[in-house]
Amino acid sequence: MKNLISWKTHAKKWSVALLASTILLSPVGLPVSKAEAASSQAVDSVQGTVNKQDAAKYRIVTLGDSITVGYEPNLTALPYGYVERLYEQGLLHGRTTVSNYGITGLKTGGLKTFVDAIQLGTKVEADAIQPNLSDPNAGKLGANTVQIRESIAASNLIVVTIGGNDVAQLLTLGATLNDQQLAESTSSLLNSYAENLNQVIQNLYKINPTAEIIIADQYQPMPEIANATLYPKLNEVSKNFTATVDKLAAAFAAQGLKIKVAHVSEAFLGKEAQLTHMISDRDFHPNQSGYELIAKIFAETIWGSHTTLAAAGGQSINVIVNGKSLETPYKPVIKADRSFIAIQDIVQVFGAVTVWDAKTKTAAITYGDHKLTVQIGASHIQLDGAAIKLDTPAFLNKVGKEHKTYVPLAAIAQGFGLDVQYLEKLRTVFINA
Repeated sequence: MKNLISWKTHAKKWSVALLASTILLSPVGLPVSKAEAASSQAVDSVQGTVNKQDAAKYRIVTLGDSITVGYEPNLTALPYGYVERLYEQGLLHGRTTVSNYGITGLKTGGLKTFVDAIQLGTKVEADAIQPNLSDPNAGKLGANTVQIRESIAASNLIVVTIGGNDVAQLLTLGATLNDQQLAESTSSLLNSYAENLNQVIQNLYKINPTAEIIIADQYQPMPEIANATLYPKLNEVSKNFTATVDKLAAAFAAQGLKIKVAHVSEAFLGKEAQLTHMISDRDFHPNQSGYELIAKIFAETIWGSHTTLAAAGGQSINVIVNGKSLETPYKPVIKADRSFIAIQDIVQVFGAVTVWDAKTKTAAITYGDHKLTVQIGASHIQLDGAAIKLDTPAFLNKVGKEHKTYVPLAAIAQGFGLDVQYLEKLRTVFINA
């Protein structure tokens, strides 16, 4: 199979999908018609990123190329890549925010130019970041370097994927080079990669000297079936790439800086056909299985563990409180697009105290210094004496032979100062104290 990858062939396909590349994580599942609006809104929202992150335990910034963006060929909705999944994993460990500054088509030289501008707080045009970038967000990001700098300065975790576009030419040219030429080309590419990434890391630490930086190595996407002769040579290139990243990270770690490598390459070895779009679309980007695996490796690198999450079925939803699933016979439900939970579970999960007044059908919940009063059917709840309007009131829900008081989860949890995030794709509510 010759010319397994053709960048020009896919350029037009990217134009629609790239509109889904967002700065701040947007709700998943928006149709393409809303993707560009979400992207523009995200760019405009960079100014508020730092304030939104103040209470977060994990303030994550992601930088890099199309892997960071979450690109897939023939994409018709907002991406669901490793960044979105990393956000989910973060919510299992505490309050989490993610700001995604990925740019499709970016090489390490382009990332260096972009981060140089961020560090200096100067605007930079898309073509100045890197000539012929096809990502429509590149210019918007380049115009918001001051706000992005603030976001990086407020973060405690910076995640980077970069380098695939640097070595991609070897996938098509490798078969035409003899061993010496391939070795020379690889050496030149990796030297340039190391120089650029070294400067990127230095600038990131200038902006935020206390952040932890996680860098992924580069998987080799071509399956053996595509070219059995070239396959082992490309795997050797991938090993050299990993060695280069490891050496660079070790040098910074020796200076006392917090930096780790997420070893993606080894996990893709021998599974290229199953984890990428190479067979179906002749495209080296990860498929959903590939992005899930990348997220798993990042999570294990950051937190030492990864939890497989599955969407709830039917009318029920998952509720995860402080990283643990809510196990209850009184299943949370969705009513009028709002999540409801049995008040009994609120009491048990948060250690609150409740007093039920059967005459007025009112529950008084005390949690810490807060007192919340909820009346069945009322359009308001009372929080510390102040009325809060409800879109949908509390109601009595029959569970088996019992009737249980179900209350709006977000209103109750937020009233107690808890962080509540509902992820539609997983039909899951994450609650963190």
